[in-house]
Amino acid sequence: MLDREGPVPLYAQVADIIEARIRSGELRDGDPVPSEAAMETGFAIARTTARRVARELRDRGLAYTVQGEGTFVGPPDVARQRRTVPISRQIAADIAERICNGELRPNRSIPSEKWLMRHYGVAKVTARAVAAHLREQGWVFTVPYRGTYVSPEERWPTTRNDRQTTVVESSTS
Repeated sequence: MLDREGPVPLYAQVADIIEARIRSGELRDGDPVPSEAAMETGFAIARTTARRVARELRDRGLAYTVQGEGTFVGPPDVARQRRTVPISRQIAADIAERICNGELRPNRSIPSEKWLMRHYGVAKVTARAVAAHLREQGWVFTVPYRGTYVSPEERWPTTRNDRQTTVVESSTS
């Protein structure tokens, strides 16, 4: 931890906590640093403050960031733990499953970006990726400035096998 004079900024306080976790071995080289969304809810901070925490950890030489994958403990040449399935695909699989089960009905809206962000603790870009993936598969359609809705059943993947594959691919690829 750094010695400082005067009041310590909030981002530095959170970075100090994460640094202590790294030094204690709770977080090891290659482990992901808590995501911005996790820091936002876990430390009750704004997303911009969480982003500043990651920058502070990089400045201290404790972590590095890989665009689209996250921030990881240690130097960039250390092997990092990768998610086997992107979180956006996991969420899309969950929504597709809810559509198949009749919980989300045709021509009705799916949960909003804000709901997805709060419920799953993800960033807005991730919530948007969920809708994009579901659209590509045919589960939903989007009306600009209105929202995203469950597609009519005839636009869903055509066979039961395709439906299972779509959901399984979403949760394993």
